[in-house]
Amino acid sequence: MQQEKNALNIGIAGAGLAGRLLAWQLSAAGHRVSVFDPAVNAQAHFADEHPATPQAAGFTAAGMLSPIAELDNAEPAVAALGWRSIALWQEIAAAIHLPPAALQVQGSLLLAHRGNEGAAQRVLDRIHAAEQSMVWQQSLPEYTGVQKLNREQLAALEPRLQGAAHAWLLGGEGASDPVAALAALHLSASKHGTQWHWGKTATHISADGCIQLTAGAALQFDYAIDARGVGAGHAVGGDTPMQIRGVRGETVWLHAPAHGLTRPVRLLHPRYRVYIVPRNSDTIFIGASEIEGQDYSPVSLRSAVELMTAAHSVLPELAEARILRLDSNCRPATPDNNPVVAWQGRRLVINGLFRHGWLLAPALVEQALQTAPFHP
Repeated sequence: MQQEKNALNIGIAGAGLAGRLLAWQLSAAGHRVSVFDPAVNAQAHFADEHPATPQAAGFTAAGMLSPIAELDNAEPAVAALGWRSIALWQEIAAAIHLPPAALQVQGSLLLAHRGNEGAAQRVLDRIHAAEQSMVWQQSLPEYTGVQKLNREQLAALEPRLQGAAHAWLLGGEGASDPVAALAALHLSASKHGTQWHWGKTATHISADGCIQLTAGAALQFDYAIDARGVGAGHAVGGDTPMQIRGVRGETVWLHAPAHGLTRPVRLLHPRYRVYIVPRNSDTIFIGASEIEGQDYSPVSLRSAVELMTAAHSVLPELAEARILRLDSNCRPATPDNNPVVAWQGRRLVINGLFRHGWLLAPALVEQALQTAPFHP
């Protein structure tokens, strides 16, 4: 690819979701982009395949685009960023030729069993409180609210769902297919000239644009981006270092031919925020647990049983499903669970996306490039 006259030499540490989004946008703008990551290659690898090498958390994620549902543990400002990301995802999908099935925005469903009315009401109260905030009203003029569904209305939308006592339609929400989206971003960035350096671990990214690798090499760039997620493992935030911690998530992939589900579902559960996501007509994704601790061990029996039991309780079709994969990974989180996007000299730090990676990444990347000390 022919570089633009004023092209910059930009290094990115981390080839997860944020790293690939940045690589694609910066290389498409004509800059020379080099990406360093400890993974063996660009493909999706899971805990059962490469247990000794943690992979990008984005591969393990549900890919939920659910700014309303996430309000039970996120602020209105985070939800507003999520709404912006949904619009951006639709633009990105067209630009990188993402298959239509890999991005669905036709609403999601919130379900609760009898006995979980209190938990449901707490979620609804947080949603209603957010609706009154200025950031919500100014950022979401198209927001149509939460629609309570009776049994007939739920059956009309999703005939295979059964057993839930309460249901709500969250309009405008959706889900992406992380594996397909990450592959498409890699391919598109590569076509624009991005150079990928696999099996390379960055140990330090300095404010002067230098990336230090484990092999001892120190590579100088015009600008360096730290998008290592949990791999950063230490200071973000300049003079007041902020610790990045790992929050473990466990997921289940099921082969369920003709399951019939067309929308992602969130089921209120005493311990987890359980998402049931149709990947295609034959595959269902269930996730995810949320356990404090940077633990990459295999999925526990307790989590697997609880996640699958919760999904089966509202989707009886799963009784004869077959387990394709049990996967685990760690999400990067700050002490307050809010993301960090900060330019420090010639270094950009983008981290702490917690459980909101797919929901927030496009808006955070947009924010980072809008405030960049160079013209993106």
